[in-house]
Order: sequence, then C-alpha cells, then structure tokens
Amino acid sequence: MRMASRVLMAATLAMVCAPAFCRDDVLPIPPSGVIGTQDAMLSPDYWITRAPAPDQLILTRAQIDTQNARLFASDPSMYDLRKIGPMLTRAQVLAWITKVSKLPSKPLMDVKNRLLPKEAIDTIVASIDLDAIPASEPARYGMAVHRVSLRNFPTNMRAFTVKDQPDFESFQESTIFPGDPVVIAHTSRDGQWYFIVSPRYAAWVEKSAIAEGSAEQVLSHVEKTLYRVITGDKVRTVFTPEAPEVSELQLDMGTRVPLANVPPDQSVNGQGPYASWTLELPTRADDGSLHFQAALLQRQADSAADYLPLTRANIIHQAFKFLGERYGWGHLYNGRDCSGFVSDVYRSLGVQMPRNTGDQANSPALSHRLFTAKDDHATRMKALADAQVGDLIYIPGHVMMFLGRVDGEPYVIQDVGGVIFLDSTGHKRWTQTNEVSVTPLLPLLIDEKLSYVDAMTSLVHIRP
Repeated sequence: MRMASRVLMAATLAMVCAPAFCRDDVLPIPPSGVIGTQDAMLSPDYWITRAPAPDQLILTRAQIDTQNARLFASDPSMYDLRKIGPMLTRAQVLAWITKVSKLPSKPLMDVKNRLLPKEAIDTIVASIDLDAIPASEPARYGMAVHRVSLRNFPTNMRAFTVKDQPDFESFQESTIFPGDPVVIAHTSRDGQWYFIVSPRYAAWVEKSAIAEGSAEQVLSHVEKTLYRVITGDKVRTVFTPEAPEVSELQLDMGTRVPLANVPPDQSVNGQGPYASWTLELPTRADDGSLHFQAALLQRQADSAADYLPLTRANIIHQAFKFLGERYGWGHLYNGRDCSGFVSDVYRSLGVQMPRNTGDQANSPALSHRLFTAKDDHATRMKALADAQVGDLIYIPGHVMMFLGRVDGEPYVIQDVGGVIFLDSTGHKRWTQTNEVSVTPLLPLLIDEKLSYVDAMTSLVHIRP
C-alpha cells in the first residue's frame, strides 16, 4: 500500500475483544467521539510543555545534510536528478513507467459506484504509448509552475475500487509543488501529459503544469543560496493583475523558493516590495518553455530565511499547523495524506523523506526499528516506551507521529479517515475524523484481530 491504509477504509468490520487490546481502564469518550481527547490537547503548547528539552537541537544542519545525502544515495525511492542522464535509455524509462502504471486487480468504478467502461480503461492504458519510447534520448528538464497532482496513468478520470469511498482515488499518486524540479522522461499519446521523475516520485503529470528548460537552468535555480522556506501550512503570493501566473499562487509547507535579485526600491508587478519578500518563481510560456517571474510574499506570511531548527517544539508547532486539515489521498482536496503530512512537516525542518509509508518505514537512510510477527505485544510496548516526540509509528499503509504521554498514555497526531476502538462495554465504536487529528494510540484498532500496537511494522527515529 502506498499511502493511507485501505485497511482503515474498512472501518466497519465486526470486532471482538482480543486479549492484546482489552483494557480495564478505558479512556473517556467525549462528545466528539474521539476517545481520550479533550479540547486542551488541540493546542501545540499542551504538548510542548510536556516534551523534555523542547528547544534542544535534535540534529544540526550539518547532520541533517549528511542524512539527506545518504537518503538520496541509498534509497531507491529517491531520485538525484543531477545523476539522471545525460541520456535516458528505453529500459530505464520503461522501468519507471511500468512501476507506477498498473491497474488495480479489482474492478474500477466512478464516484457514483458505476463500473467504468472497459473501453475507457483500455484507452487510458493505451495512452501511455510504451511503443513510442526510443532506444535512447537526451534527458529533458523542467519545473512545476503550480501545485499539481501526480497520476499513475495520464488521465484526470476519477476511479475507485471500493464503493462510497470518495477519499481514496485509484489513479492518484502524489503531488508536486511550484519550483519542484523534474526530468521529463516520456509524453502520452495525446501529447497532453508528461511522465516525469521528481526527487521523490515518478509519475504522470499534466503537461501544462511543467515548464521545460535546460538542466543548468532548472538545477541552478533549485540550488540558489538566498531563499525563503514556507513554514505555514499554506501561504499565497500577493494578488497581482500584472503577472497573473504568479498571482495568489499557493505555496505549501516546506517549499523552498529562491529570492529574486531585485533592488529593494524597485516596484514588483506594480507594488512596492519593502513589506514583502521578492520571490523568483517559475512560469511557463505559451511554447512550454521555462521562464522566471518575480512575485511578492508578504513578510507577515509564515516563512523563514532557512529551514527551521529541528527541535521537539518546532516538530509539534509545525504538525499542529495542519490540525483539522481534511485528509487528501495523494494530497487531493488541497490537503495531504498520512505520509504526506509527516514528510511535509519534516521538510519544513530540512529533513527529506521518501513519499510513501512503505518507503519511509524501511528506508536504509533512516534510523528505524522494524517489527515482525515474532515480536509479541510486550516487545512492542517496550519499544513504544522509548518513543520520543517526532518519532514515526507505522502500521500497514499508515503512519502516525508520536506527540507525548498523558498519565503514561502515548498520544499521536495523524492524518486519518477515522478511529476504531472498544468502549467500556466492549462494543466497537467508529468515529470519522478524515482530518489531521490528535488521538491516543493504545485503544486504536485496525480490525477484529489487531490493535495498532500489534500491527506496528516500524518505528522511525529522526534523531541520532
């Protein structure tokens, strides 16, 4: 599973009280239905005051840079664009495309639960046009000019494998953001889609969202040393009728945007820049070529001159900026999914992570404790006892971030569709959240046989 667990989609399964998660001290269930929570817990300060040494630096910038370099060197889910090319081979491109362009084994339906016609699906599959991939060709480079979805086929058709689950769309993979560099590896049969390789994902993207430039033009822009890092959940550039392509452009947490070389007394798009940061953003000309345009970001917008220091306080502050944001599979609905949530938080702190849960949980570059069926409940609880703020807890297809403890009870913040637990009578309860939520960990269940704790596959530590 690549992101949020499809197990969690089946939250209405019948459930019995297995010994591993029967408890005599059932937590209170407030009117919200989210067990063990109270309004005070929805403030980051509640958790920061409980964190040990909240302002102590966990990793230095040099240590983070070393870890990021190790990630790109050793993790096959990450792509160092400088090491791709200068030529692409047919075998290389085929491997990228066939890895992601796979139809699910279950029948595909539309959002109204109607089966999609076979002809429509066949057309989508044919549009990847594998026969047109040459034996070799030069690598082409580009940049995303706005936030845009990555798809596993070159289509915007919505498809689902489970009835009445509009939040889990089968053709959605991920999302890239303004200024993200890409290698353009292939073009769809209709000429409207590119198959691209970005640093964290390879998939299909609408051609209109990508501006093509030289490798030097693209990569030198990414590596500029004067920049702003977006530290809010979402911010927008100022409105400007003179440059509509960069007017009110959304920039998401962790996006790094170079500063434009514009004198401080020179107007930018009809506006004085002294109360704003002057950014340099990519734009796409009518012929698809890459250009750059100055745009203003108000100084009061949530951004910083560099990545935030990696401290427990900052981890909590950044995570809580997404609290209540709607769940979005593959960043749909202008939101995030579980793995996108934790990776965007860490991205604002300078820490790069793989995109999907399985890759995050098993990355050779990240410190982790893996669990197998041989690890009993006591072993897992002992591992949890050592968890620290910001540690990432993985179950099949899902990830949570450890927040802290209240009266010894471990709590997490997670982007999740809902929570399942047993009440004091032993009856199953299911509460829909479908958002970034604060929850206790121990009462939560996956199905009639497994608690979250007994389903843990990995515990990842972003620390020495």
